[in-house]
Amino acid sequence: MVPVKNLSDLPAITTLVKTIGDRFDLPTPILTHACQTAVDEARMVIIAGGEADPEEIAVRLLDDISAARPRPVINATGVLLHTNLGRAPLERAVSQRSATIHSSASNVEVDIRTGRRSKRHDYLGALLPLVTGAEAGFAVNNNAGALLLALASVAGSGGSVAVSRGELIEIGGSFRLPDLMAASGAHLVEVGTTNRTRATDYAAVAGRVDAILKVHPSNYRIDGFQQEATYRELATIAASSGIPLIADVGSGLIDEMAPWLGDGDRSWLADEPGVIQTIAAGADLVLFSGDKLLGGPQCGIIVGSGAAVKAAMKHPIARAVRLDGGSIAAVADTFEMYADQRVLDIPFWRMAAADTETIEDRCNRVIDGLDGDVAVVAVDSVPGAGSVPGTTIPSRAIEIRGDADAVWAALAAAPVPIIATRRRGSVFIDLRSVLPQDDAAIRKAVAGFLS
Repeated sequence: MVPVKNLSDLPAITTLVKTIGDRFDLPTPILTHACQTAVDEARMVIIAGGEADPEEIAVRLLDDISAARPRPVINATGVLLHTNLGRAPLERAVSQRSATIHSSASNVEVDIRTGRRSKRHDYLGALLPLVTGAEAGFAVNNNAGALLLALASVAGSGGSVAVSRGELIEIGGSFRLPDLMAASGAHLVEVGTTNRTRATDYAAVAGRVDAILKVHPSNYRIDGFQQEATYRELATIAASSGIPLIADVGSGLIDEMAPWLGDGDRSWLADEPGVIQTIAAGADLVLFSGDKLLGGPQCGIIVGSGAAVKAAMKHPIARAVRLDGGSIAAVADTFEMYADQRVLDIPFWRMAAADTETIEDRCNRVIDGLDGDVAVVAVDSVPGAGSVPGTTIPSRAIEIRGDADAVWAALAAAPVPIIATRRRGSVFIDLRSVLPQDDAAIRKAVAGFLS
């Protein structure tokens, strides 16, 4: 790469593509566009009296594009549901069946017995009630879509919805609940205060609103002098006023008792509300994410009374947020594991339930025989994805001491990038968030760096 200062020395686009094309596994149109942009940028610099290296510019542009191209990585951060790393990994058979359906025609909306058209949520409509105790249910693209649809279906034509001031949340990407409510067509009626909202605050406005919305603040906690109304209290108020109670429980913990953990530690679940318990308390619609504590694909689940679910399914927004056939299959497969009491087959729950002795043994096997300043240390993992804020799960990690930036970069440059954490001048590889089949890749990358 050599800077040029004469316009006549600028390379032809095709020449530049041939020079650097083999370095990047990218489509030719992207390579060509980046090279054209680089030459144009170099031309402007030269016209302004400077010099520029179009090859260097093109490589920089293509590096940025290549880094953004979707690819698998190994999550060694200790954040089990890492939003930036795709949240819950799917069980292999689930992802394979979803891929099979994505790569072929499927019975997404056809009855294969008669050839007549069916509804894409028929199977979920049968399965979700069995798992949650609701009368009906279906899935949409994400939980924000589920909330938008629920609000629009009950109060979208200028109706009003009561929400506690302590639950006017902001989620990732600066999306705020009041803005989403406005987009649904519903008018926000604030009740209570930031730290204390009583059942009587809702009762005072129940006669002049179209619904009550309770949002579980899954990405923060209010401690100290605080109070909130229970789902059962709100369900009673809503029923007596003839309006629905919408409960956005967020993280998708199916059962707050987590019976699948057996004798294992469940203290990290804190007071996370369960879908089953929220339905039993009388909520008309319960909404939650699929890729958090549920452990499934990205989606939003809507369960509740038959009438409320039917109204949501018939609303025009339902078409805008509907799932494709492959995603429906992944949702169904995940709920089947709950129905069959195979919850620990779900990767997230397998990670969360692993005992520290097993994780420590894995760490020791990864570094066995390696030379260098490495050790197995105690760390705390976190659930992640804004779920169960403030709680941790004891874990073990491989600590690599030295130039933390160099170590981190070497791991991230592995054939399957390994994303670890940097703190206190060391890199930590927390194996609680790593699938066991990836241990060998981590050992190879660590050994390569230390050699």
